[in-house]
This record gives sequence, C-alpha cells and structure tokens, in this order.
Amino acid sequence: MNMSETFPTTRGLAPAFQQQDRQFAHVFAIAEQAIGEHAFPGCCLAVTQQGRLVCWKSIGRFTYEAASPPVNPTTVYDLASVTKVVATTACAMLLHERGLLNLEARVVDLLPAFASATDPRRERVTLRMLLAHSSGLPAYERLFERATTRDELIHLAATTPLAADPMSHAEYSDLGFILLGEILAQIAGTPLDVFTAREVFAPLGMTSTGYCPPPEWKSMIPPTVDDRNFRHRVVQGEVHDENASVMGGVSGHAGLFGSAIDLAVFADCMLTGGAPLLRPETIKLFTAREALPAGTSRALGWDTPSQPSQSGRYFSSGSFGHLGFTGTSLWCDPLRQVSVTLLTNRVWPDCGSQRIKQVRSLIHDAVIEAIEGESH
Repeated sequence: MNMSETFPTTRGLAPAFQQQDRQFAHVFAIAEQAIGEHAFPGCCLAVTQQGRLVCWKSIGRFTYEAASPPVNPTTVYDLASVTKVVATTACAMLLHERGLLNLEARVVDLLPAFASATDPRRERVTLRMLLAHSSGLPAYERLFERATTRDELIHLAATTPLAADPMSHAEYSDLGFILLGEILAQIAGTPLDVFTAREVFAPLGMTSTGYCPPPEWKSMIPPTVDDRNFRHRVVQGEVHDENASVMGGVSGHAGLFGSAIDLAVFADCMLTGGAPLLRPETIKLFTAREALPAGTSRALGWDTPSQPSQSGRYFSSGSFGHLGFTGTSLWCDPLRQVSVTLLTNRVWPDCGSQRIKQVRSLIHDAVIEAIEGESH
C-alpha cells in the first residue's frame, strides 16, 4: 500500500506551501537539529493560516537507523493524548450541541460503578469536571497490570479512589478520560471509534485518522517502543499506551492514529466556526479556559497556554491545544487564525528523551516568526 498515493490531497485546505522551504527554513532547521540530538527520529509538520495550508513537511525517518523508511507528509502517527481533543472532546461537543450531553450531569448517575459508600465526594463529580481535569481523580494508574480485559480495566478506572477533593485543583487525568469515553459511547449509543469515524472524521474527509489502523497500514506507521516488559514486541501500528491496549485500542484518553494533514483540517474547522461539524458557540464554550479551580489552564477537553507553555511565547491567550505522550501536539490560535500540528514518535525506542518539551516551544516560536516576520 502506497499511502502517498492513497492520501494525496490537502483535504480541502487551500494549498499555499509552495514557498515553505524558504519561509519556514528556520523551523525545518530546528527539526533537523532535534533529530540529530535524538529528540525524535522524524516528524511531520502542518501549519494552517486563515484556511490555507502554508506548511506541510516531513523530516527524518521512522527510527534512527540509516535504513529506516523516511517519513513522508502523509505518514500516520500514534496521536496518544491528542485523542482527547480530536476524538473524545469532539464527540462531547457534538453530543452537547445536540442536547444529549449535560455538562453538569453527575458521573455516578451515568456510571453507577463510580459511586462509593465510603467516599461521598464522588457524588459531586460531573462530566464538566472530567473534561476539565478537576474531578479529583489521580493522573495515571497502571491498570493494565491488574486488568486483562476491557471491562476489567474500565471497572478499575471507575473504582479508583479520588486523590483530591473535586474542584480543589486541576490534575490532568487519563483516568477521567477513560471514564468519559465510556460515558460518551453510552450516550451516543455506539462505540467511540464508530461514532467519531462517522460523525467527525468522515464529514471532514479525515481519511487517514481513526482507531485501530488496518494491518496493511502497519508499514506506513512509525514504531513507538520496543516493549520488553508488557507486550514483548516492537509496537508499531498499534496503540502505545498500555491501558488503551488492554481496552482493545479504543479509549477516550488514547488510541487514535492520524496524519498531520488530517489534524490540520480538524484544526482549521475549529478555527473557522466549526462547519460542517459544529456551531461557533459550541467551540467557544469548550475552548475557553475554565474559571475554576483557581489557576487552572484547562478548558473543556482542551488546554490553553500557561507559562512556560510548550506552545511557545507567541500563541495568544485565547489559544487552545493539546499534547500527546508519543511526541504529538496540536495548537490553534483563533486570534491569528493559525494552527500548528507537530507529529513525532519521540518515544522511540524507550521514551528516555524529554527534549521534545524544548523543541515544541522552539518550533512554535519559529513558525509564528516565519508567518509574522522578525518583529517579535
């Protein structure tokens, strides 16, 4: 399967990247240097500006080996937690807009296993808190070490003790989004992967985005880890996250795969009023930073810039985005009408390098400088 032949188009974005090698030369130099420093083996970058695709570039290889396949502009990456916005939050936005999802609904009313006779705080947790990471649930638990099936893992997530009082502070939580994904599927009456494929990705022409990529895509997806502890194999074309793996690859917190061009199309939809998916007021509701808990940077599903931010120095306060553990990110600035999608497999071979945190900031800054000149 030749993915460059299968997905050759700019998905409706106006192609305007003919001068990218000149305009974004500094951006690409940063990426090349990062590859040389083993921040990641390769990457794909897509930048939109006012509905135009002004940058669409692939750099590097699948791994650090010289014989490894080169990344191409349509390479598909494991999006990790970018799943939380492109799939789960998009699903929540649609269901809310259709009057099916009440942000103030209690989790215990929709997921009875969440209730606890010994912890009445759980009765106060709402869907809004799950979306805004203010539920009091812990950030992460190695549930895959205790669960062997999807149902077992969901039950463990639902019965995990709270680590803090609800709304006391924001604690980014995979567990909250595992539960949210199950609740949304229940409300939608269909699994999350089926709903998002039909209601989000198909209308936008995101033909290289979805859960559980087919086997014939494997050679076109960079590997993420040589997993010698849990799966005992190189993980390629299947989800990197172990909890999502036990869930069969479909979860609210991780599991989505996609290309930079598809995410650029999604970002442009979010920046230009939501058509054909959403109304502008829905996007505004979900991407505005929450007032509480005090000091939070979280919106509903989305994150917003906080200093220091991996979105860099220039993204406006109204910007929204998300990061993924595998080395992926998506940031949107409605003031500038600019989006930046950066996809990497920085976790190869063992997620040892944290250099991506600095590289993201450098790339985002360089992109804005390339678009607006050196006036900053």
